[in-house]
Amino acid sequence: MFVEVRNVQGERIDYTLHEGGSAGLVILGHGVTGNKDRPFLVTLAEALAAAGITTLRLSFSGNGGSEGRFQDSTISKEVTDLGSVLDVIGQRPVCFIGHSMGGAVGVLRATTDSRIRWLVSLAGMVHTKAFAEREFGEQSPDTGLMWEEESCPLSSTYMNDMAAIGSVVEKGADVAVPWLLVHGTEDDVVPLQDSRDIVASAPHASLLELPGAGHVFSDTATMPMIDSVVPWVRDQMGA
Repeated sequence: MFVEVRNVQGERIDYTLHEGGSAGLVILGHGVTGNKDRPFLVTLAEALAAAGITTLRLSFSGNGGSEGRFQDSTISKEVTDLGSVLDVIGQRPVCFIGHSMGGAVGVLRATTDSRIRWLVSLAGMVHTKAFAEREFGEQSPDTGLMWEEESCPLSSTYMNDMAAIGSVVEKGADVAVPWLLVHGTEDDVVPLQDSRDIVASAPHASLLELPGAGHVFSDTATMPMIDSVVPWVRDQMGA
């Protein structure tokens, strides 16, 4: 699939493809301030490909090597970015795996787009307004920074979108595809309770709580996450 992908704004979406030979495709989406090259996403993509599952890592617009402004990066825009990727891959069945804010992106896209046949949320964000207020409420939009990162200015566009969405918890009941949620018990960015809240009303979902794992499944938590996700995806996709 070595083709150019552009979103509805005309911005090029940077991606890396790991060929595994499968008919279906896994798409990996990152969280806020992240990109496709986060170490645990690379390791997960390589493990999926080794299991015979073709996997695409993408950087949403305004992040990593993708075109666009970081200040314009919102959940709503990333939902449309994901749609632009789906538009160019044809009729291949897709499993979307979203980390953190990417988890909310996956929920919103999966409830409106039948091309997503399976869904995985890794430390998935659910209560978007509460997250923004908790993490960035003391910063001034359009002048402050996200987590003191100079390359990640906090925009009013982002804060307004998080507030407008509020929470995707009620969307859980509308996810009509097999859905795996994986969340660490030591996540200090997106509380484990987010996943517990949404899985309670999601008839096709199951939640795996990883003891001791943090938000980005680093160090000793990487392999337990991979050992949970890869077999599930392989079994669901029949790869």
